Amino acid sequence: MSGGERPDPSPSAAEEAAARAGLSAAVEPGDPVLGALLESRPASRVWTALRTGAPLEPPAGWTAAALRGRLERWRARAREVDPDLVLSRAGDQGIRLVVPGDPEWPSQLDTLAERRPHALWVRGAHDLRNACLRAVSVVGSRAASAYGLHVATEMSHTLAEHGWCVVSGGAYGIDGAAHRGALAGGAATVAVLACGVDMHYPRGHEQLFAEIAGHGVLVSEHPPGAAPNRHAFLVRNRLIAALTPGTVVVEAGRRSGAANTAAHAQELGRTLMAVPGPVTSALSVGCHRLLRDYQAVCVTCARDVIEQLSPVGAEPPGEERVRVGADLLDDTARRLLEALPERGSVGVAVAAAASGLTPDAALRRLGLLAAAGHVERAAAGWRRIPGSRTSRG
Repeated sequence: MSGGERPDPSPSAAEEAAARAGLSAAVEPGDPVLGALLESRPASRVWTALRTGAPLEPPAGWTAAALRGRLERWRARAREVDPDLVLSRAGDQGIRLVVPGDPEWPSQLDTLAERRPHALWVRGAHDLRNACLRAVSVVGSRAASAYGLHVATEMSHTLAEHGWCVVSGGAYGIDGAAHRGALAGGAATVAVLACGVDMHYPRGHEQLFAEIAGHGVLVSEHPPGAAPNRHAFLVRNRLIAALTPGTVVVEAGRRSGAANTAAHAQELGRTLMAVPGPVTSALSVGCHRLLRDYQAVCVTCARDVIEQLSPVGAEPPGEERVRVGADLLDDTARRLLEALPERGSVGVAVAAAASGLTPDAALRRLGLLAAAGHVERAAAGWRRIPGSRTSRG
């Protein structure tokens, strides 16, 4: 230890939590220099130095220049942050702070080493660590095809039926389909966000996030109120990969966030899986590249995923999935189901008008009904699978 840093009494757990709350607001997630600093000294000492201007020696392996360039930026932000106020406001919204050493902290994140999160902000009914004990990440393109949405929904639903938590990023497209399929399958799902867990981004997923909070977990490195930015999405992807033993890419273009998540999974030694798609689809180019050049495992259903992640010799799940009884659907889902024909098909707008829903709400319900085995996509829209009438039909 240098002469500029003097030993002080061990900080309390509350002091460390407050310091990490402040650091989450003042320092970019995943910064390796801060990660190295926190490996060698308490967070409260680092936070105090940022607030007071006290000297900080560079951590092992880093130069003074690397630290100096960051300190000016960090200190300017730290002066604007009141950790106690941030924690108080978070608590008022039902948001909790989870830091390394807490019972809810997922220890698999420690494999990120210097890029481990400084802290996590969590909202939801489930315990984050417990939810991720048996979990798989399912990611893919925002601009997903009908094929990709169907695969993601069905796969996640079946994974949930077999007790697997689905982790994804809460985005439009494949992420949303994965979350909805998992919720319909009755298991927890974890959405790792690139903004505060109170921000509901994208806006069209506000209702989905409410459902996830009620039956799973929303998690972010960013404090409440933090808006998303492009860099935050890329940095967030390392958490999606690190939280689970395996990542499935359902659809991905040549350059996409899903491919970025796949790269993190491979770097961390996690099982990387990809779903093949039509050779004519630009949305499957990334998946085919993972299969060809990066030794990803080809998977086509939940059974394949479970076999990859289960212990050798474990009995694979059965092929068939029981359809959820139509009588168990809520009134909204039943109205939508009755609005669909068994022969031919109708578009989302027509089905929405017939069932009294908005098009966005109808599309979300159609995804759940597809996961439950009642409807399917057709060339011109959606149709009811024969035999899927409600008791009122």
